[in-house]
Amino acid sequence: MKRILMISTGGTIASVTGNNGLTPHLSSHELLECVPELKDICDIDVIELFKLDSTNIGPYHWVKMTETIRDHYQDYDGFVITHGTDTMAYSAAALSYMIQNTDKPIVLTGSQKSIYNRDTDARNNMIRSFIYASDDLSWGVHIVFDNKVILGTRAKKDRSKSFNAFRSINYPETASFIDYKLVHFIHRPSSTEPVHFYTKLNPSVFVLKLVPGMSGDILRYICGHYKGLIIEGFGSGGLPNTDDSLLEGVKEFLAEDGIAVFSTQVENEGSDLSVYEVGRIAQSLPGVVEGKDMTAEAIITKLMWALGQTDDVELCKQLFMKPVQFDRLVL
Repeated sequence: MKRILMISTGGTIASVTGNNGLTPHLSSHELLECVPELKDICDIDVIELFKLDSTNIGPYHWVKMTETIRDHYQDYDGFVITHGTDTMAYSAAALSYMIQNTDKPIVLTGSQKSIYNRDTDARNNMIRSFIYASDDLSWGVHIVFDNKVILGTRAKKDRSKSFNAFRSINYPETASFIDYKLVHFIHRPSSTEPVHFYTKLNPSVFVLKLVPGMSGDILRYICGHYKGLIIEGFGSGGLPNTDDSLLEGVKEFLAEDGIAVFSTQVENEGSDLSVYEVGRIAQSLPGVVEGKDMTAEAIITKLMWALGQTDDVELCKQLFMKPVQFDRLVL
């Protein structure tokens, strides 16, 4: 049987109702006791890393997850991380950049209801996650949820309560379950490079969502406080040019060795700064890169990762533009 390490971090799946609502309380061993079928799938060891609502999970915790997998990588055939759903897509994207070229499956899963509930998705997601982690054809960082297997760089939570909470953005699911039968659609890519673990992130990233009529005054504060700026524009992307405040603010930010990523608020099909004048003006600025068809979660965590590797703007741009685990289409 395959040896799988389960890393528990809390989340709804491990929550019980307290005086102030749901809070993660169950231990990793208590989670396993709720799904006795898992003993027939694989041999499981557990590490209880955190007991956190995933709203409280961020860069520090991603580093700890990466270090835990790195330290046990040679001892196991795969890894399952139980995690809250609210920031699961961020964690999956972050781990995709921090653990590159892995031919072992690293699965994140959780649930919309506690595993203690009578009608819950928790057991189904747990069982399928361990099936996927134990399969010979499985690979890379994925979310397994509601019968879907989604790349960590392509996942997004788009429902706050329903069991089908996640979907893959601008890329197909890599596998799916029909009952307990796993069907692979996209097979492990051939790679001669060894697995590489990164444990440095720079969370100095600000996300600016444009709204009609926005002034560029906010950018005066961002300058000097943040190293990376992500601008979520409209449609294909770009900067409004009814006045010069936004453009001048971005120029000032870039002049202080910042890097700016232009993306779009539209989830599907991505940005294309080359289409309109408002986009081409932004595209021409030094220190600007484009998010294209990447998810917001992937853009944010990849920029944190790239900034964590270098202070050089041009090298940072190169790191950001290089595709990692199919996070952006190369046309």
